[in-house]
Amino acid sequence: MTDYAYYLLLGTGAGAIIAALGLGLVVTFQGSGVVNFAHGAMAMWVVYVYADLREGSYPFPIPGLPGRYHFNDDVGFWWAMFLAMSTAGLLGLLVYLLIFKPLAKAPSLAKVVASVGLVVVLTALVDRRFADKTSIRVGKILPRESVTITDDLTIPRDGLWLALVVIVVGLALWAYTRFSKIGLVTRAAAENEKGAVLLGYSPNFLAGASFVLASLTSGFVAILAAPMIQLGSNVFTFGYLIPALGAALIGKFRNVGPTVATGFAIGMIQSTFTKLQIDLSWFPEYGAREGLPFIVIIVAMFVLGDQMPDRGAVDNWKLPAVPQSRVTLGTVGVPVVLAVVGLIALGPLWRGAIMTTVIATVLALSFVVLTGFGGQTSLAQLAFAGVAGFTLSKLAVGWGVPFPIAPLLAASVAAIAGAIVGIPALRLRGTNLAIVTLAGGVAIAEFIFKNPRFVGDASTGGAQIPNPKLGGWDFALVYGTNSSRPVFGIFLVVVALIFALLVANLRRSGTGRRMLAVRSNERAASAVGIKVTTVKVQLFMMSAFIAGIAGSLIAYRFGAVSDTSFGVVASLTALAVAYLGGITSVSGAVTSGIVAASGVAFFATGRIMDSFGTWEAYIGGLMLIITAILNPEGISGAVRASVAEANQKKAQKLADKEAAAATTPQATVAA
Repeated sequence: MTDYAYYLLLGTGAGAIIAALGLGLVVTFQGSGVVNFAHGAMAMWVVYVYADLREGSYPFPIPGLPGRYHFNDDVGFWWAMFLAMSTAGLLGLLVYLLIFKPLAKAPSLAKVVASVGLVVVLTALVDRRFADKTSIRVGKILPRESVTITDDLTIPRDGLWLALVVIVVGLALWAYTRFSKIGLVTRAAAENEKGAVLLGYSPNFLAGASFVLASLTSGFVAILAAPMIQLGSNVFTFGYLIPALGAALIGKFRNVGPTVATGFAIGMIQSTFTKLQIDLSWFPEYGAREGLPFIVIIVAMFVLGDQMPDRGAVDNWKLPAVPQSRVTLGTVGVPVVLAVVGLIALGPLWRGAIMTTVIATVLALSFVVLTGFGGQTSLAQLAFAGVAGFTLSKLAVGWGVPFPIAPLLAASVAAIAGAIVGIPALRLRGTNLAIVTLAGGVAIAEFIFKNPRFVGDASTGGAQIPNPKLGGWDFALVYGTNSSRPVFGIFLVVVALIFALLVANLRRSGTGRRMLAVRSNERAASAVGIKVTTVKVQLFMMSAFIAGIAGSLIAYRFGAVSDTSFGVVASLTALAVAYLGGITSVSGAVTSGIVAASGVAFFATGRIMDSFGTWEAYIGGLMLIITAILNPEGISGAVRASVAEANQKKAQKLADKEAAAATTPQATVAA
């Protein structure tokens, strides 16, 4: 038992980080009604600022400015902490004023997309500004010497000190929300914003203050924890954020005590899994740590259910309008012809960009079905794509299943995974469902994509995929000395065209109309005899099947699949790009493919602007944020709105002209 006590206490440091991020999520939600998926990324940037200051420089977050302001030497702990905390407060304020304040009345999906864009921006910023520093280490801040608990139990004390700091911070926040006037008003505003206005407080002020306070809290604890971990752009971004979401859910996004306690419990239990993997041969070696937060979130959702706060999460989960499905020469024919001509006439680099666009279009179609037609959401689509990719390798290489049966079976396995992860959709919706699917996607990625039994030996480049062959036709991208065959790109275009037509027909079918009815009003749909449960399961299975086809196409393109292609950041970016293009129509999916990272639009821009490629992800994240703020309908929706407005003006002008002609003297005499 001493060994398990050692691992439990060793996990207090990780538990403290999870609890602190959970506190930040609670504070942000209480003040603004926003579940900020970029909260961990904001803490990450603050930590990197502190680490850079201890090396004698301050990083600038804006492209075009010098990368850093260089001091003569290490500025010292207190100046570094002061400047980093100032950065944290300013970052929280700017994030609210520039992103979430303009989205105050916007659909919650737009807020999710904006926070994803912010994650992409901050992650790309760290990767760009610190590309020359392969290893960032932060010197110790808290005492690190070992402390003896019992004769047989000795552990480092820095984790215990960090736990104490977080407990003190939690008590301070609890006292702030219970006894300070602003804290009480913020709690009241979480239930009814009009009440805060009547008391003379601006909801915008309360929301801005909550973002600043949350950023300061999480940034401070993250800096103290930095010497205990290996810094990386994804450590705080999702490694600790997913468990923190589970802790905040247990605390119902309003209670400090349960949030802190759950955060510590998750971190400490995760730590004991290391010992269990040693002692128990049957204990899973991969995915157990990341699967625990998923289980906690699922339990929280189903146990708490209707008690979960719905401020800005359920009632405001509105989506762009779904246009009529019209397969026209302009929406389908022209893109297909242009893609085929480009694949044949252009060079290998352009072919690669076109292939990326086509595959991204197929993936975006999965969001059109799930979110556009059904009103559900998933932050795990790339996980489903990965399931299909690795299953394809097992089927084709391990069991010799031929093409095209292998990719269809692989996509069917992805559909089953989609149904399992989508089970919470039977009871949840909106942001709550987004949190569940995000945690589920992480669990799948860790359990499957990093498991050598599925991935294979890392030295081989991942799970191998044979070339797609049908009879005497070989559709391989690489064949002999030809490393970029147009025939493979044309194969991708044909697959994308088939699924675009299927999705368009689904919109017009009885099944599609039932999906739209469920999206519009579940109770009304149930009242007219629609089985809402069946429709939701169909949505997740169809969507995951299409995502699985996209995953199979990715596998065929690269000849192998690995965990790097299907991570959680990729899933979030896929949703954001689908929303950017237009998440309710086939034309929106095509637009999403065009503007996807490494797609045609980005490649063309990179050819014009040489420096664009180094900031591609950063600029893409900014585009997501700006589109979510200025145009919730997406690019395709904006085009449709512009065309409709132009047609309306033209019709009005024609009507005015006819009315004027009818009132002329000649018309009167003729009458």
